[in-house]
Amino acid sequence: MNPDNNLKPIRIDLNDYDYAGEGANGASYNHKTDPSVMMKMYFRNFEAAALELELSKKVYEAGIPTPEPGDLVTDGERMGIRFRRVMGKTSFARAAGNHPEQVVTLAQTFATMCRQLHSTHVDTTLFPNVKDHYLKLLADNPFFSPEQKNKMRDFILSSPDADTALHGDLQFGNGIFVNDQKYFIDLGDFCYGYPMYDLGMVYITCKLNDEAFTQEVFHMDNATASKFWDAFAPVYFGPDADLKAKEDEVRIYAGLKTLIIERDTHRPMPEFRAMLEGTIY
Repeated sequence: MNPDNNLKPIRIDLNDYDYAGEGANGASYNHKTDPSVMMKMYFRNFEAAALELELSKKVYEAGIPTPEPGDLVTDGERMGIRFRRVMGKTSFARAAGNHPEQVVTLAQTFATMCRQLHSTHVDTTLFPNVKDHYLKLLADNPFFSPEQKNKMRDFILSSPDADTALHGDLQFGNGIFVNDQKYFIDLGDFCYGYPMYDLGMVYITCKLNDEAFTQEVFHMDNATASKFWDAFAPVYFGPDADLKAKEDEVRIYAGLKTLIIERDTHRPMPEFRAMLEGTIY
């Protein structure tokens, strides 16, 4: 999916906003005088911001819970999107980090939220197919060898098809809640397809990141993150699932997430590639 290059960003003054935090792809800000407005400013280019705005609007219109998107903006250097602010919200990651004694309940709630997302059928003319998305990421990746790419391409093409929603960057920092209201955020990779493509990122964030990264980005230690997955999996897959077999499959799709991580970090990530060894290649 290509962004609408005719979108014209509105010029804003960053001094009108208070810095609120940041993730891998951008920083968030809250308006100083209008509490209903928050803004995400991107570390990447116009295309990333414009694409996320288009996808966010389509996701919102499809009834999937996400904050209402507004305008494309620029401060003259970076591009961003304004959203209707969800007052009092916190992410599942922040909540688990602040209250590790609640990690089981939080993980179970997030698992139910993800099951619902992955049960939502979408208009496939409006969103990218996850296979096309990954094939493009594979083609653009400069770090895998041609032989590795051929094997990964064969695996992607042979993976199951589905017409259900995928977040594209699903992890406990991209789910937020306030009271009983829950929302997905950061929708720049939203698509449709086989849910395992989404669960691979949940697994990475819970089981595979190094301690310093988990602490910095997700505000918890690795022991808490691991407990999150251990409570998430039984609820997501159901009481009769073979959790060992499911985890073995998830690990392969976690390995494929290397394509997204290497796109964003611009360097090879051997710690995640290891999950492809002996499986895809």
